[in-house]
Amino acid sequence: MDSTATDRFDTSRFEASRNRLASLAYRLLGSAADAQDAVQDAFLHWQAADRQQIKVPEAWLTKVVTNLCLDRLRSAQARRERTAGAWFPELLLDGDPMLGPADTFEQRESVSLAMLTVMERLSPVERAVYILREAFSYGHAEIAEILDITESASQQHLHRARTRITATRRRGGREADPASARRIVEEFLTAATSGRTERLVALLTDDVIALSDGAGLAEKLLRYDTPQRVAAVMRGGFKSTPAKRRLAGGAPALHYAVVNGAPAILFVLGDQVLGAVTFEVTEDKVAAVRGIAAPVRLVRLTEAWRQHEPDTALIAQW
Repeated sequence: MDSTATDRFDTSRFEASRNRLASLAYRLLGSAADAQDAVQDAFLHWQAADRQQIKVPEAWLTKVVTNLCLDRLRSAQARRERTAGAWFPELLLDGDPMLGPADTFEQRESVSLAMLTVMERLSPVERAVYILREAFSYGHAEIAEILDITESASQQHLHRARTRITATRRRGGREADPASARRIVEEFLTAATSGRTERLVALLTDDVIALSDGAGLAEKLLRYDTPQRVAAVMRGGFKSTPAKRRLAGGAPALHYAVVNGAPAILFVLGDQVLGAVTFEVTEDKVAAVRGIAAPVRLVRLTEAWRQHEPDTALIAQW
């Protein structure tokens, strides 16, 4: 095989792993843009390597991407951004290959906005061990090789990660099935846009929380709790006004969607997603609401939406 044919063959081997590597990087970084950069950097490492000496390309690439992501998580810039109180994961539309494996509860949970946020409290190595074990089913011997640690250390990091995640995981009713989740979110939207505060309160759990990036303008995330406070904020947020339409550049349509595995309402003008409100829904109530409108967090979501065939809008002109 000549060098050109070899390069094509080796490139195809990398491309066969690209989606898996991107889904790993996204879970580690919470940013689709950073995940894509990490995978592209891994490709450059792959091109520069003596590939004939790489016995198991999948393992080699997993190690490279994981460590590139850890370098990013440990960087001073990342620490500043993530401790400034304004960090939110970048959103992914249902069906995005970057969401990766979704066969088990742990795999699905690992890309939820709640879990991506909780994992910010883990050290970079704890986060890597947890994701490699729970989302990609690597054994401790394999994780030890990827991270250049001992098997015992891998087990300890996993135990600490699980302990911290369990301590912060929200408790409450069982997760709603997709049909129930949609029904509850549509009821929520009807109550919020009609100003029916009492009905909104009734749809919220007692320990509900709401987080917002303040239409993408707040320096820190805005946090609200208590059903009454959350209901008041949601009623005001979903109320359409001429000023909001001027700021949006028109009257957006409101669509139901699934984002990072959770029900969501998207504000869409033309082919541009202007904002998203995501929900954690138990079997009969809303346990958490997150409002995201910063354009940087909506880039990949908008790209996916443009290739998407949406259902009829819940509200055609907001």
